Amino acid sequence: MEGESVSEAPGFVRRNGLSLVLLALFLASFAGQAISGRMVLNRERLAEGEPPVGWLQYFGEGQFVSATFENWESEFLQMGVYVLLTVWLRQWGSAESRPFGKEPPPEIEPGPTPWPVKVGGWVRKLYENSLSIALLGLFACAFVGHWLGSWEQNAEEMRRNGEAVPSHLAYLADPQFWFESFQNWQSEFLAVFALVMLSIVLRQHDSPQSKPVEAPHSQTGA
Repeated sequence: MEGESVSEAPGFVRRNGLSLVLLALFLASFAGQAISGRMVLNRERLAEGEPPVGWLQYFGEGQFVSATFENWESEFLQMGVYVLLTVWLRQWGSAESRPFGKEPPPEIEPGPTPWPVKVGGWVRKLYENSLSIALLGLFACAFVGHWLGSWEQNAEEMRRNGEAVPSHLAYLADPQFWFESFQNWQSEFLAVFALVMLSIVLRQHDSPQSKPVEAPHSQTGA
């Protein structure tokens, strides 16, 4: 009709702004890790009278592999466990919790239904839990990457000192490996705990992780 404005669909950047910015931040941080990590490793090697490593060689070094997967491991564990815990557990007043009592049916926007839902049966059941399965699967892959990278880093140092290198399986019982894991795991769970609890009394305008500014502290769920 004449005089009415026709709303246009948002462009690619606007539709994907959050993921694009997060990806850019990840790549910038990853590059910073690689640059600074190689400088640290080469400084140590030069002090030991060994030649510096090039870029291609560095990406296979135990120091880089272990540090990278060690952090990815803790992140995927945190998110996978958090997704599962929020299915069954509640926190009074937190925007990160499902509300108590009978919940209203979820709002579903018009659009095509995902094909696993149409197939039904075990395919739908698997799809219903696909987010936690994917996150915990990524955690398992990162755990293995951290394990192998940490073993390589530890083995290189032991060879340098003339010590016997343990097998990969024996290294799983090494306190160094678990120290690296637990120091990251505890920080991730602390961060989620802080978000859950702080969202009870604090607000962030227009954030989906926050309750409305006017909402009472007792309101549970965003």
